[in-house]
Amino acid sequence: MAETWLLCSACRTDIPYSSKYFQCSVSTCNRARMRLVFCSVGCWDSHLATLRHRDAWAEDKIAPSKAEWEREQASMAASAPEPPRPAPPQVRPAAPDPARRVVAAPTASSSVTATPAAATGGPVLSEVTDRDILVVVSKLKKYIKDRSGMNCSDAVADVLSDHVRVLCDESIRAAGRDERKTVLDRDVPRARR
Repeated sequence: MAETWLLCSACRTDIPYSSKYFQCSVSTCNRARMRLVFCSVGCWDSHLATLRHRDAWAEDKIAPSKAEWEREQASMAASAPEPPRPAPPQVRPAAPDPARRVVAAPTASSSVTATPAAATGGPVLSEVTDRDILVVVSKLKKYIKDRSGMNCSDAVADVLSDHVRVLCDESIRAAGRDERKTVLDRDVPRARR
């Protein structure tokens, strides 16, 4: 029996060197990394039923000889890029704790004081100064226009973002009361209608 070149991608039958085999006409099925070969048209047809190509056919080919196959494998190994080496870990300087602040320079009569959040291990909500817009302005304007026919000022997004922050803060508190680190939908206060 001749040596095996590859196995049929469908039935796993041996395909010997220098023998006839079939391949799919779709280019993505014939790449070097994912080479699909079939021992018969029936096996190719089972592949077609699985991948549902729109326009495909079985192409008959001749497998390479053992020497040709070894040369091809050697050239692929030589041209393959070297895998990237992982970057060395970067040491970041320690960030200052936002829950602590110095009231005055330490002297014999003064000391470093901590905010109440230092006791709980989290930042105080009033110290968060994130002023990003938290709503999609284009969708907000479209909703108002579709709902009422009115235009919407850009300043509305700032006010609504403040409302969203208040809702988020209430949701965070509710999750904290349940001793969870994940805010769930049930933590968000329901809208009044």
